[in-house]
Amino acid sequence: MDIQTLYLIVPLAPLFGAICAGLFGKWLGRKMSHRITIAMVGLSLYAAVKIFLDVMDGHSFDGPVYTWFNSGGTSFHVGFLIDRLTAVMMLVVTSVSLMVHIYTIGYMEEDDGYQRFFSYISLFTFSMLMLVMANNFMQLFFGWEAVGLVSYLLIGFWYKRPTAIYANLKAFLVNRVGDFGFILGIGLVLMVFGTLNYADVFANVAAHADDIAPIGGMHVNMITAICILLFIGAMGKSAQFPLHVWLPDSMEGPTPISALIHAATMVTAGIFMVSRMSPMFELSDTALSFVMIIGAITALFMGFLGIIQNDIKRVIAYSTLSQLGYMTVALGASAYSVAIFHLMTHAFFKALLFLGAGSVIMGMHHDQDIRNMGGLRKYMPITWITSLIGSLALIGTPFFSGFYSKDSIIEAVEYSHLPGSGFAYFAVVAGVFITAFYSFRMYFLVFHGEERFGKAHAHDEHPSTSSGHTVAADAQAHDAHDSHADAHDDYAEEDEHEHHGLAPGQKPHETPWVVWLPLVLLAIPSVVIGYIAVEPMLFGNYFKEAIYIAEHHEALAHMNAEFNGAFDMAFHSLLSLPFFLALAGVASSWFFYMKRPDIPAAIQKRFQWIYTLLDNKYYFDRFNDWFFAGGARGASTFLSRFGDKVLIDGLLVNGSANLVGKISGIVRRFQSGYIYHYAFTMITGVFVLLTIRNWF
Repeated sequence: MDIQTLYLIVPLAPLFGAICAGLFGKWLGRKMSHRITIAMVGLSLYAAVKIFLDVMDGHSFDGPVYTWFNSGGTSFHVGFLIDRLTAVMMLVVTSVSLMVHIYTIGYMEEDDGYQRFFSYISLFTFSMLMLVMANNFMQLFFGWEAVGLVSYLLIGFWYKRPTAIYANLKAFLVNRVGDFGFILGIGLVLMVFGTLNYADVFANVAAHADDIAPIGGMHVNMITAICILLFIGAMGKSAQFPLHVWLPDSMEGPTPISALIHAATMVTAGIFMVSRMSPMFELSDTALSFVMIIGAITALFMGFLGIIQNDIKRVIAYSTLSQLGYMTVALGASAYSVAIFHLMTHAFFKALLFLGAGSVIMGMHHDQDIRNMGGLRKYMPITWITSLIGSLALIGTPFFSGFYSKDSIIEAVEYSHLPGSGFAYFAVVAGVFITAFYSFRMYFLVFHGEERFGKAHAHDEHPSTSSGHTVAADAQAHDAHDSHADAHDDYAEEDEHEHHGLAPGQKPHETPWVVWLPLVLLAIPSVVIGYIAVEPMLFGNYFKEAIYIAEHHEALAHMNAEFNGAFDMAFHSLLSLPFFLALAGVASSWFFYMKRPDIPAAIQKRFQWIYTLLDNKYYFDRFNDWFFAGGARGASTFLSRFGDKVLIDGLLVNGSANLVGKISGIVRRFQSGYIYHYAFTMITGVFVLLTIRNWF
């Protein structure tokens, strides 16, 4: 099989599986549907591995597959760019997707939409592969919008839940905001360069470095405008402040899609895109500073929100937001290879954490509240050890995969001299403690301490709880849970994954092998992939042909000069500030939630206004509901009442009819049928005409 055939197999195999399960799943049945889709994703992974090995041998490809259409001298075609950046992304997407497909067999076993779900996740894999393999902006935009569409379908998979419908609509609308900026950026690329092919654009970008954007009254560099507009698209897809609000609510979808969307695919599309566009971003320090500051805000302030979450999936969701902020900061520091390196390591350990959370939820009979858990270590040993590995990788424990990439980001930002780098360095360093604190808060409350399951809302019965909530806060959460449950009563029969929880006396259980096997397989790269990849990706020239870095952006050069390899980096970190902050975060969470659970409750009571601010997610959702949603509703009401009823119906439609009626009523009086009336009218008319003629 020649290599170009493998290029086609990588995206088309998952598409074939999606078509089979989606259109013919009813006749194929459950087993055949999941066998076909898993086999096709497995085939895609096999082809991706072969392509990766070929790329490592020094081969690459950049060319069209077929021409879609020609318009105004511009050719729009589907084409592939296969280089080392693409090869890494293909491996990450296909490997994590395969684990999610296998995991789904157990997790969605009792769901009526079994075949539909497999179709969606295979279609999502196809869309993401088309995005990362694109060699032009048109195909990039196709993949960009396709992953947004399929994510809408996946987040609202349980479409009879009002909360799921709200969440997928929210994700869709917020992403449209970012995509508006994205398509404007692509439009400017076409206007300036006359082509949408990456190679042609990058070859001529230096010639347009001093072009001024035609914006009235403003002096804006054209490349800066293009980069910022493209990054606005990344802010939507990669959930960066202030377009981050959709991602936590997307936890309404089934757990497998949380791993697929939020670990390896959709949310990393923006990171990949900016890295691919490095020849343009390197010409604009303004754009890089903008990227860095947005990433720093996201990394720090989204981490704070993870501290107070009690839904196990939402804790991990805010962790994803924070880690995406880290990647974005690395992009702003011109450390693109570090951002991609963290993207890769994060994909494995974050998929592991999401799937581990799903395993816990299954073992708890779909109770997601960590306040109802505790002591699960002895009941779910495989889930426990794999979740511990994922948590250690997430907080950057030395010799785990997340350590190499996360510490590299901190080092790169420290060496950056762009405006905003000081704040970014503070944010990523402070984020180390915060990440360790909320990650192990979740870990300790779920797997250690008192067994709180099998007790109906045990956290409502005591003045203080192990999670640090007061009775009032817990009662409010309890009421919210009740109203949530009431909203779903009508759908209980259709939705097998409603939040039931363990009955009194019932014990958790380890999940089936199809669920824990992907956890074990993801745990392996979560430990070793960082050590394997750190030297070629950070200290070598692995991305030399795919990523461009300007000479005056020296962060990576300083890192290469300071460290002599993976072990040197690891041992150096044992005496560094981030290591001690991570250790302090773990120790603090253990002390607060295992030894002195009264302290978090006291802190919350003392700083109730801070807790209220965090509990309301900085009021972004309320502001958006009031300003944007409320403003849209208000504008619609005004247009309906004034524009439609008064202006159109009242003035134009009915008003014109009334005017014609009144004129007709006057004219009708002259149609009397008497000759002398007509003669008088004729004489009057002649008199008027003669008068006008004589006067003018």
